[in-house]
Amino acid sequence: MLDHVGFPVSDYARSKAFYLGALAPLGYGLAMEVSPAQTGGGSQGGFGPKGRPQFWIGTGTPVRGQVHFAFVAKDRAAVRAFYDAALKAGGKDNGPPGLRPQYHANYYGAFVLDPDGHNVEAVCRLPE
Repeated sequence: MLDHVGFPVSDYARSKAFYLGALAPLGYGLAMEVSPAQTGGGSQGGFGPKGRPQFWIGTGTPVRGQVHFAFVAKDRAAVRAFYDAALKAGGKDNGPPGLRPQYHANYYGAFVLDPDGHNVEAVCRLPE
């Protein structure tokens, strides 16, 4: 349905470092970065598979309240790796890896809060 999504963060460098670490186990990296000179404003970074930025962060006035993002993981091991990497990158625990049968019989997810307090999830819907 969506081609890409983006939102401003309170500290671009800190959030960029967090997402670089947290998304690496899922196979996503910094696919594109746009400078303030190119945007006429602040820095912007797009994460995704190589050459395909789909999740953008940028400088600006941060979003008030909590936003939720769920990233697809290829398997349950990737969910666990995401969780560990996100905590190492400065994220805060918001739900350790595990089954969430209230969502779906095979829903295996992990949740962390990013530097701005947004709920970031990795999820695999495949059986073990």
